[in-house]
Amino acid sequence: MPTSSSFGPALKILLVILMTLHLIFAEDVSSGSTIPNIKIRLLDGSSTTLHELTEDGPLMIDFWATWCMPCKKVMRFLDEYHQDYSNDNFKVLMINTDSPRSLGKVRSYIRSQDYKFYVGMDPNKVISAKLNGMVMPTLILVDKGGEVKWRRQGYVPGEEVEIEKQIKQLLEKNIEKDISG
Repeated sequence: MPTSSSFGPALKILLVILMTLHLIFAEDVSSGSTIPNIKIRLLDGSSTTLHELTEDGPLMIDFWATWCMPCKKVMRFLDEYHQDYSNDNFKVLMINTDSPRSLGKVRSYIRSQDYKFYVGMDPNKVISAKLNGMVMPTLILVDKGGEVKWRRQGYVPGEEVEIEKQIKQLLEKNIEKDISG
């Protein structure tokens, strides 16, 4: 029977391979890059793309799961922002990463909270891998046109102030752009 120390080199090699694959296949969604035009199946059965959602205004993308307590805490603020800034064409897209078996749980949770934001489904974690949203919650704020302007991983109470500040700054820049040209 192999000892735990004999697994060391094999695990290191596997880790290097996995990190390399992640770098090869993950999209660069750091600040200043443009999000890829990924198709998303929504909870209501329809589908859209990230570029369609950013055609007329900014978008906050947030990766979440029903088991993630920080995700649930930030969701109520994101829903407020989705509604408060809708006149500025601001939208929130919550991308759920629960397994396909949890679809009913996702639907009932969203319905019970009466959330108005868009809910995308990513049960195989394809979208979260492409946008580097494996840590939950991961928030990605993109401008009209899809350029990443801000991102944050994790959430602690009080950070909703910074989130709203980032949204307001982006909306002000969009207004200035629309007025000047």
